[in-house]
Order: sequence, then structure tokens, then C-alpha cells
Amino acid sequence: MQEFKSLFEEIGGTVIIEKLVEAFYPRVYADPILSPLFEGDIKEIKQKQRMFLTQFLGGPPLYSQEFGPPAMKQRHMPFEITPKRAERWLSCMKDAFNEIGLDQNPAAGPFYDRLMQVAAIMVNSYE
Repeated sequence: MQEFKSLFEEIGGTVIIEKLVEAFYPRVYADPILSPLFEGDIKEIKQKQRMFLTQFLGGPPLYSQEFGPPAMKQRHMPFEITPKRAERWLSCMKDAFNEIGLDQNPAAGPFYDRLMQVAAIMVNSYE
């Protein structure tokens, strides 16, 4: 019987999440369409992202333990998230995958597919 592995384990766990977050945020902050959404303490923003992605991929429920249920759509309602912004967010994430070599991991496809679902759910404004 084969042991089930979470996407968190399949991508490489904490080490890859850390690399992904570090590759992702410089892209977000350099993007004039996205950067206005990411005001505040970058260390806190990155930490929340690490915690969320860990839980999102089936790792320890770090985000929920500290902040309660993710409820990401509700938490992002104060921000104007347009289809274009969702697309740019995904593009930054895809580029970060490529930069750290995650795109070569077989689990990258299912991970990115889940991110596409999240991006679509987050849209709350149609310009």
C-alpha cells in the first residue's frame, strides 16, 4: 500500500515554500498593478503567506492556529481584486515557480491549478 503524500510534502515542504515566497514578493512589489494591494509590513505579509501556503498544500495548519480559518475571500474583500490583478498575481507566482525550479516538480501542476482556483475566487471587482 502506497503512503499518501500531501502536496506540501511533494513539493519539498518548508524549504520550497520559503524559496517560493522569497522569489514571489519582489515580483509583486515591482508590479505597478499589484503593489498597491501589498502595503504594510513585508515581513508580516511574507510570514502569513508562508503559513497559508503550508496549510493550503496540506502541511501543518499554521495559518489557522494563529489567525483562525483562512477565509481568504472575506479577508481580501477590502482590496479591489480585478481579473487583471488575479492574472498578474498568477503570473508572478508562475515566474517564481520557474525561478526556484519548482516548475520541474511533478507536483507543480496540481499546486498551480489550486492557485488558479484561489485567484478566480478572490476576484471581487470587474473594473
